[in-house]
Amino acid sequence: MEPGLIIFDCDGVIADSEILSAEVLIDQLAALEIGLTAEDVRRDFLGRSFPTVAATIRERFGRPLPDDFEAAYRRRLLDRFEHDLRPTPGLAAMLDRLQWPACVATSSSPERVGRTLDLLDLARRFGPHVFTASQVARGKPAPDLFLFAAARMGVAPARTVVVEDSPPGIAAAEAAGMAVLHYRGGAHLKGTAAPASVRSFDNWAEFPQLLKDIQQGAALS
Repeated sequence: MEPGLIIFDCDGVIADSEILSAEVLIDQLAALEIGLTAEDVRRDFLGRSFPTVAATIRERFGRPLPDDFEAAYRRRLLDRFEHDLRPTPGLAAMLDRLQWPACVATSSSPERVGRTLDLLDLARRFGPHVFTASQVARGKPAPDLFLFAAARMGVAPARTVVVEDSPPGIAAAEAAGMAVLHYRGGAHLKGTAAPASVRSFDNWAEFPQLLKDIQQGAALS
């Protein structure tokens, strides 16, 4: 398969942000006397939209959340981003060498992904080619977002490669009929086991060879 498009997830793939997101959420819930750990967040919420996360918390703990819970979370998270957000290691050098069209497709809000790309000096790199779950009926693990992104980019799903860090994102790419690579170089996945069903990597220097493997028809598991 000759790749025609690379779709990057944002948080945990482009931005090393999932640790920050988890810390903000854990602290905000602790103030409500709801206890979550970083492992809970990684296992249950990674790759999911915030409305889905909030609904799961309400159901699991049988507790309502304040009306401004989501707005307060986004505000606090963006404050953390201003000081602590970094790209994943080696990302810029990889993007400079990338030969295929690329876009971003994320469960994050338009405001969050926009600010993320600004802070990482990547807004001009991706331009208008940034798509969010707010633009489709169903978020990950449904294939809607990736199919929408590929359609807007004018590339068939069968010629699209998705780079994801989360199980819902991997499931969405597979459901869309796209090749998928699991990036595990973000700080939130350090020391965790790689999924057995998909090809994983933790260093962007490996990415060009993985794309060559896809071109040559190598198995991705």
